[in-house]
Amino acid sequence: MFGSGDFLGHGTQRGRACVPDDEPGVAVVAAVGRQIKAWREAAGLRAGEFGTAIGYGEDLIYKVEGGRRIPRPEFLDRADEVLGAGGKLAAMKRDVAEVRYPKKVRDLAKLEAKAVELEAYHHHNINGLLQTEEHMRALFASWLPAYTLDEMDRVVAARMARRSIFDRDPLPSLSFVQEEVTLRRPVGGTMVLRRQLERLLEVGQLRNVAIQVMPTHREEHPGTGGLIEVLKFPDGSAVGRSEGAFSGRPVSDPKQLRILGLRYGMIRAQALTPRESLAFIEQVLGET
Repeated sequence: MFGSGDFLGHGTQRGRACVPDDEPGVAVVAAVGRQIKAWREAAGLRAGEFGTAIGYGEDLIYKVEGGRRIPRPEFLDRADEVLGAGGKLAAMKRDVAEVRYPKKVRDLAKLEAKAVELEAYHHHNINGLLQTEEHMRALFASWLPAYTLDEMDRVVAARMARRSIFDRDPLPSLSFVQEEVTLRRPVGGTMVLRRQLERLLEVGQLRNVAIQVMPTHREEHPGTGGLIEVLKFPDGSAVGRSEGAFSGRPVSDPKQLRILGLRYGMIRAQALTPRESLAFIEQVLGET
């Protein structure tokens, strides 16, 4: 269930970023494509003529109608207007939006929407929920094989959408521990790093968020086994994973979760306090 990075990861299957990666999602995009084609043919327009009218190329029209490309919201709005669909095509934006992101990210969003607590220790990168958009793009730009522009847009949009967890009501309790190195690595350049540090300071001021920094000079460090992430739910259940335990697989067994809780608790104890951490981040910002 979980992938590399944040719980389920960014979840993109390379080469398939323009279509959903699950059968229900594929079915939705195919159905939308058929509707667009039916309205276009009823209007007596060829694909090329329709494309010119709404500002898109003929090849893209065929891909959308064939279910091989997820139409953007503005595409559906323009198509609805040109074809005189009376809002019927534009109304499909909600259905399309639900399958635009990879299934793993959609599943993660559902878990995060139910969680009352989140605990996350990250050692290589800043947690995805804390990243600025330009920091995300800089990170993804360094991945190999390289993302296409469509893939990049999709994974960034998916990660940005998850930030709604900060606006939930009631507010969940969010705890993050970041390695010092993640605050100093100039991903995307100095200005991107500065804005990322400013974002951490902003989020760290929220009353339901605790951001802690694990200094590099700590001699004893219970987090050397890799990242740890746990989501806890109102009914007392939880799900978590760690790179250094249970082969990295997600776990929900209470005994296994207790092990993750013990490790995370020790990591928090070894890290700077939230107040000390914000002061440390301000210091790094001043040095950047």
